[in-house]
Amino acid sequence: MTQASAPDLPPVTGAWRAGDPAGRRQWVSSPDTLALEAGDELPGFTLAYETWGTLAPDGANAVLIEHGLTGDSHVAGPAEAGHPTPGWWGGLVGPGLGLDTEELFVVVPNALGGCQGSTGPSSVDPDGKPWGSRFPVLTTRDLVTAEVALADALGIGRWAAVLGGSMGGMRALEWAVSQPDRVASLLVLAAPAAASADQIAWASPQLHAITGDRGWRGGDYYDADPGDGPHHGLGVARRIAHITYRSEPELAHRFGRVPQGAEDPLRGGRFAVESYVDHHADKLVRRFDAGSYVTLTRTMNTHDVGRDRGGVGAALRRVRARTMTVGVDSDRLYPVAQTRALAEGTGGEHVEISSLYGHDAFLLETAQITPHVTRLLAHAT
Repeated sequence: MTQASAPDLPPVTGAWRAGDPAGRRQWVSSPDTLALEAGDELPGFTLAYETWGTLAPDGANAVLIEHGLTGDSHVAGPAEAGHPTPGWWGGLVGPGLGLDTEELFVVVPNALGGCQGSTGPSSVDPDGKPWGSRFPVLTTRDLVTAEVALADALGIGRWAAVLGGSMGGMRALEWAVSQPDRVASLLVLAAPAAASADQIAWASPQLHAITGDRGWRGGDYYDADPGDGPHHGLGVARRIAHITYRSEPELAHRFGRVPQGAEDPLRGGRFAVESYVDHHADKLVRRFDAGSYVTLTRTMNTHDVGRDRGGVGAALRRVRARTMTVGVDSDRLYPVAQTRALAEGTGGEHVEISSLYGHDAFLLETAQITPHVTRLLAHAT
């Protein structure tokens, strides 16, 4: 891996592209072919990443944070040039916070397959054409393999901690299973050892919404006018997903059956809760690429740490890190039973937090998460 300048990406709505401000992003590139678990390969790749703090001379203070499906490397800091949204864990990462950047060196990569600076479907291939439909299938292991190369490039032989939630929790777990000597402590929030039938089922209509959009064009829409991509399908996918991210009690408490403003549902108007999911769909379409959404959703569907390792139990017994798993009592997407099973399989500690926010509590309940992060890091070696 070598330090790299901003990669050349085509103009596509929802993706970071050449000419956009880099913000805090840095890049590393590998010219080496990346052999992928499903049998295909990438002829080199680039990862975007951001860092906070200073790496200790012995490298012992390095922490890796893994983002969720539509997250990115901007874990902390304001929305600004180069970063369309504020940091998604701003209440946890920073000076004096649970992940104290005056003491720790925090590294946050944008996942391989993503759209905020790392190689993904919107990136160009060696011939200068967008990958589009030709972009290969990625698994959680492939994402971690690319991140291992990033750690090597940064001179980090062992992470004091690897942590993440949702898709980020899947990657964090894969790090501890596939690289047990390189992870001192592990925190998995709201994520399973393997995707369940229920989770794959929820993903199915999201994928169909995007691939059934006439703007999808088989995945090769990157040369279309900005308004002609599969934006409608991506918005529908986000609406479906967002409902699974929150809890029924929260939606009932916040919205009930109240109409949206002066709109009348008896005359074609919306309920307030419909306006809410519309809002989140509109936000995502403006900042994320449909191709990356499809690629990474399929990655999450195939997540299974036990594949070709003798099953989940055998895989979890590989973990040597001090482990903590965190479940959310109202999470209907990744139920608490899944994080509890991870703790049992690794011999780690299980923590259950109480929240109305459902799955999204791993992003929002930083006040509850902070003391557990602090306690875990206190034992990191």
